[in-house]
Amino acid sequence: MNKQNLQSVKVFSPATVANVACGFDVIGLALDAPGDEMELRISHTPGVKITAIEGAKLPLEAAQNVAGVALMAMLQEYGQPDLGIEVSIKKNIQPGSGIGSSAASAAGAVVGANKLLNDHFSPEALVRFAMEGERLASGTPHADNVAPAIIGGFTLVRSYQPLDIVRLHTPDDLWVTVIHPQIEVKTSDAREILKQKVLLKDAIRQWGNVGALVAGLYQEDYNLISRSLEDVIVEPIRSILIPAFHDLKIRCKEAGALGGGISGSGPSVFMLSKGESNARSVADMMEKIYAPLGVDYKIYVSRISTSGVRVI
Repeated sequence: MNKQNLQSVKVFSPATVANVACGFDVIGLALDAPGDEMELRISHTPGVKITAIEGAKLPLEAAQNVAGVALMAMLQEYGQPDLGIEVSIKKNIQPGSGIGSSAASAAGAVVGANKLLNDHFSPEALVRFAMEGERLASGTPHADNVAPAIIGGFTLVRSYQPLDIVRLHTPDDLWVTVIHPQIEVKTSDAREILKQKVLLKDAIRQWGNVGALVAGLYQEDYNLISRSLEDVIVEPIRSILIPAFHDLKIRCKEAGALGGGISGSGPSVFMLSKGESNARSVADMMEKIYAPLGVDYKIYVSRISTSGVRVI
């Protein structure tokens, strides 16, 4: 093995929106902000050690932490038993927020570690390692958060067996507005309420929307993107967990949004808009809807990050 050039690295790992309307478990996107900050170091003690976590009460034991599990999978494949990695995490994405908190930790860990290993692994391999963190968090090793976090922009998971990730085109003028109600919806719980069988007519409609959304991104056809942001399978079930969800969708479109839906498993709700001005008008509308509800919330207005995890 080549000797590592870097002994430590700091990275910013972005929040993500997964299940982009019609793209349940297959389409996700990365935000410019918020994001976790992580520092990784080469250690003389073999294995993975999490030295500190700021901003959330999460396990320091590597085998019980999504970043630790992802790093353990990575080191096992790297095949150098004496190698150790220490990691400290500053959580700026609240667990259970629906904007990829677990994915940010797992993705940031493996990208940072890969820098210490002279970029030994491909981005797709890093996605595979980070998915082990998602397995720990939700019981399912899904990639629609970790893929955009690592690769950047919009990503499509074409296949899980074998893993096949496609990076999609991101229109320059596409913005995201996210409202995060300060309630927790666990991904594992949100999965339990889903139906296991889907009507063929609903599946056909969903397939059409996925194909049209991808076409709309490449053609930068904002009207087509808007028409495609429809989820007829998952959203009708999960939306009952989110306060004022249907009011948000209707009134945010009236304020200029192209459309949107539940971010991840919720409770966050995202809206896509053409241009920053529309995105901020949508944020104002979200404020008007949520201010009287007595529910604490945060609102983010962001470009789509085309870089994903980045060294800082």
